[in-house]
Amino acid sequence: MAAPKPEEISHPPMDQLQGLEYCIDSNPSWGEAIALGFQHYILALGTAVMIPSFLVPLMGGTDGDKVRVVQTLLFVEGINTLLQTLFGTRLPTVIGGSYAFMVPIISIIHDTSLMSIEDNHVRFVNTMRAVQGALIVASSIQIILGYSQMWAICSRFFSPLGMVPVIALVGFGMFDRGFPVVGRCVEIGIPMLILFIAFSQYLKNFQLKQLPILERFALLISITVIWAYAHLLTASGAYKHRPELTQLNCRTDKANLISSAPWIMIPYPLQWGAPTFDVGHAFGMMAAVLVSLIESTGAYKAASRLASATPPPPHVLSRGIGWQGIGILLNGLFGTLTGSTVSAENVGLLGSTRVGSRRVVQISAGFMIFFSILGKFGALFASIPFTIFAAVYCVLFGLVASVGLSFLQFTNMNSMRNLFIVGVALFLGLSVPEYFREYTAKALHGPAHTRASWFDDFLNTIFFSSPTVALIVAVFLDNTLDYKDSSRDRGMPWWVKFRTFKGDSRNEEFYTLPFNLNRFFPPS
Repeated sequence: MAAPKPEEISHPPMDQLQGLEYCIDSNPSWGEAIALGFQHYILALGTAVMIPSFLVPLMGGTDGDKVRVVQTLLFVEGINTLLQTLFGTRLPTVIGGSYAFMVPIISIIHDTSLMSIEDNHVRFVNTMRAVQGALIVASSIQIILGYSQMWAICSRFFSPLGMVPVIALVGFGMFDRGFPVVGRCVEIGIPMLILFIAFSQYLKNFQLKQLPILERFALLISITVIWAYAHLLTASGAYKHRPELTQLNCRTDKANLISSAPWIMIPYPLQWGAPTFDVGHAFGMMAAVLVSLIESTGAYKAASRLASATPPPPHVLSRGIGWQGIGILLNGLFGTLTGSTVSAENVGLLGSTRVGSRRVVQISAGFMIFFSILGKFGALFASIPFTIFAAVYCVLFGLVASVGLSFLQFTNMNSMRNLFIVGVALFLGLSVPEYFREYTAKALHGPAHTRASWFDDFLNTIFFSSPTVALIVAVFLDNTLDYKDSSRDRGMPWWVKFRTFKGDSRNEEFYTLPFNLNRFFPPS
């Protein structure tokens, strides 16, 4: 047998992914785009329902309060997604609620001055207003870092090698929201996982009128089938005598969203009253804003690849962070109970459908706003058991992580220096947050536990985030360990043309502002 030729055993690096049907500026037909936008909306519901469902009861809120927070969160998500896709990075990214804010928010909930309030409704409202005040103050971090272009300056220290662990852990760092949640109700979680993989991968060539319908709409079809199956199990009494936790994860009628939702509700700023401000609360929330910034940076770079665009130049990335800061300000003004970040699961859906169109994501933002106003209809879709979403996350978070690993093609992975940096950053990025989670579960407080609660919140929030730990480790090592002699190994010759807007002619196509706004905000 003849020896293989070099071109047969190696693959040249490619700065744009191949095989995508629609890239950032190409659009499917309106009918297909609307269906794909609805699919992104359905996927965004998982986090939008999960965060308020966990936090509102801790605050003393009722099911009605929970529904109102869910509707408000979706409404603001829609506005933030439109702002980001129009004026921010212009990448097809859904801006959703962030788990990074959970640590400081739980700390505010357990503040002794709030816990001492006996009336549950009054405690809920006062806690909400305290969270709003902290979000409003903390949003200034991203606004300043973004619009001052300071984040653009920081991003110049990022190499392809340094970004690999960060982007990879945007996906891998979510492992606790995947199969551990599927395992809470395996009878609907496992079928959902199998069906989604079968439709999106094994049956992807099945076409209807030249449309790969099973691949393109695998999420909608599989959720519809499993949701109906779960409803059948619920109606037949399969969970009647099961433990409460099992019923909560499996039944389709335990969320109490539909019965509690109003027919029509328009969220508005300061609907819970005037925000209250506390220096300690705000300082802890600033850590969550920094974590959100880092996680979003990794997600933006993953989205650019899955939309077949060039990596966003530093000033575009900084512009997007600035608008994300505006988004967190809106979160604080409206009272969404959490801040904003790029939805990693929706980034993964770009790869699963092979559609990276900006228009599709903008349509999904329209669905978020529309169904958040029509409460009953939105609550119907929001009642999908979270186990179903967790099964999908197993695939979509994995896709985002693999996009991060794909940046290794621009580096020299025969270099011991590079192997050391990537390996240590990935391991610590997974291991450190896991230590913080296990410690908190046992001790009921984080490893940082001093008399200064704001300091504890800051440290515990930072080290709960896998991408943040990975960025600290990877960027520090990459810029201090033989960095002068390893520019080529780090992938900098490939990256250098994307460090300025005019460095690549394709940037103008992908990232130029609409309505000829570049006249007032010229790219740098």
